[in-house]
Amino acid sequence: MEMLILLPILLVIWLVPVIMIGISDRTRGNEKIAWILLVIFVSWFAWVFYLLLAPLKTDDASPKQ
Repeated sequence: MEMLILLPILLVIWLVPVIMIGISDRTRGNEKIAWILLVIFVSWFAWVFYLLLAPLKTDDASPKQ
């Protein structure tokens, strides 16, 4: 019986980073998909890296004409 209560709670906790990245404006497109896949397979460590490092590329890095 305890497992039936604990399992949904753990599932929600595991999905929090995926949801947070999904609704975030820090990344877009393929970069967002890559971060979500990384979080799914590596879990919370990848989410911490996302918070520290995303976005990996900015539009400011492009050369000015």
